[in-house]
Amino acid sequence: MSCGEPHETDCSEVLDHLYEFLDHEMPDSDCTKFEVHFEECSPCLEKYGLEQAVKKLVKRCCGSDDVPTDLRAKVMGRIELIRAGQLAPEQVEQDVTASAPQE
Repeated sequence: MSCGEPHETDCSEVLDHLYEFLDHEMPDSDCTKFEVHFEECSPCLEKYGLEQAVKKLVKRCCGSDDVPTDLRAKVMGRIELIRAGQLAPEQVEQDVTASAPQE
């Protein structure tokens, strides 16, 4: 998605890191760049608003569900392996697909 206008921060960069922005998981300087971009780019602002609304809806509908301890530990372990460079995100997706129950 792009509005076709040049911006200091490219639309693709904003959309690639939108969830980091929504989750407040990026440095303040990057947040400021994104906020400036949203002021200039209505398609990205619209996408941001939509993703923010979905995130709030999911939190409201599913936020009180308890996550099984073993599942949380497994997910956190995979995240740590990815961060340490010992496991590629694609491998995690393959593992999840392979271990999913068959219908």
